[in-house]
Amino acid sequence: QVQLVESGGGLVQAGGSLRLSCAASGTIFSNDAVGWYRQAPGKRRELVAQIGRGGSTIYADSVKGRFTISRDNAKNMIYFQMNSLKPEDTALYYCNLNRFNGGDYWGKGTLVTVSS
Repeated sequence: QVQLVESGGGLVQAGGSLRLSCAASGTIFSNDAVGWYRQAPGKRRELVAQIGRGGSTIYADSVKGRFTISRDNAKNMIYFQMNSLKPEDTALYYCNLNRFNGGDYWGKGTLVTVSS
């Protein structure tokens, strides 16, 4: 069992930046997929960015060019740099770890609020 703990959320003005971090209690293997999801009030949880098993990254169209996902397997950390934030980015952000050999883990989320 792996526990994920997100941090770095907060209140920021539109145009500002935040860096989210996700600490894993266990080893993150190079073949594991990692991702960031978000859920805004009244909306479904959506994938925002992911690093797949082969190392390729995907981003939601709404964040391309503004957000960057990264990982540090040696430190068992997942990061999310968010720049040029918009009010519509306001949501609870979750990190996800999907094991190459089975197992899907989620953190409890960190709240990002962007004021206009």
